[in-house]
Amino acid sequence: MTRLAPLALALLAIAGPATAAESILPGYWESTNRMLSPIRTTDVEKRCLTPADVEKFMMGPSNRHYTCTYPTRSFAGGKILLKGTCVSKKGRQVAVSGEGAFTPTTFNLTANIATTFAGIPVSGRASTQARRISDVCPPKDAAD
Repeated sequence: MTRLAPLALALLAIAGPATAAESILPGYWESTNRMLSPIRTTDVEKRCLTPADVEKFMMGPSNRHYTCTYPTRSFAGGKILLKGTCVSKKGRQVAVSGEGAFTPTTFNLTANIATTFAGIPVSGRASTQARRISDVCPPKDAAD
């Protein structure tokens, strides 16, 4: 079950293509990523998002554990909606659905995941709450 945590963190930043008017701003961001169930975990990270990173953050690329496709993906009017499937390198499928909201300086998403583990259905819930803490990123050696 703990293998779902990397998937949840990857899923939390997923949304559809956004125009410049419907996007978060580049800058220095703080994100709180929570796995709410079945196992509770919290991870807080700060990172610099350049203009090129914004699209990557919002598109939510698949991580090294899962390849994800989202036939339903909307990022418009300050709302986020997604529905799709992620597949692990070993072929495990995970259904994903999520919704949330964003402004140029905030990003909030809650995702539900469902899979099977040893033939037993397992579901989980994860969230990301992110906020832009500065329009300028600190020097790389001072960021941590």
